[in-house]
Amino acid sequence: MTRKKSIKKKKDAYRDIASRRIIRLFQLAYGAAKNGEMNLADRYVNLARRISMRYLVKIPREYKLLFCKHCYRYIIPGVNARIRINKGRRTVTCIGCNGIMRMPLKNKMTNM
Repeated sequence: MTRKKSIKKKKDAYRDIASRRIIRLFQLAYGAAKNGEMNLADRYVNLARRISMRYLVKIPREYKLLFCKHCYRYIIPGVNARIRINKGRRTVTCIGCNGIMRMPLKNKMTNM
């Protein structure tokens, strides 16, 4: 029993470290993109994705929206991505790969 518990604690510790690292890498990607270093920002996103897959940690939703699901580039609206509102959903088109990502908009009229 103690062996299983210690293994679980170790895995939880690794996942906690991995999730903190993913958040930090997205912060670094934002800073790099702000300075115009898009290749570095793309590399940070790639590292965050690989850490996420290796340790089975989900990337937080607010960061998932910041990279293209097709070419995995860091997205900056107006610079390397086009955003449109169409039929109740937000359409993001990556200019690098022409990949289209559609996300539903929240319906604000549900309470009526």
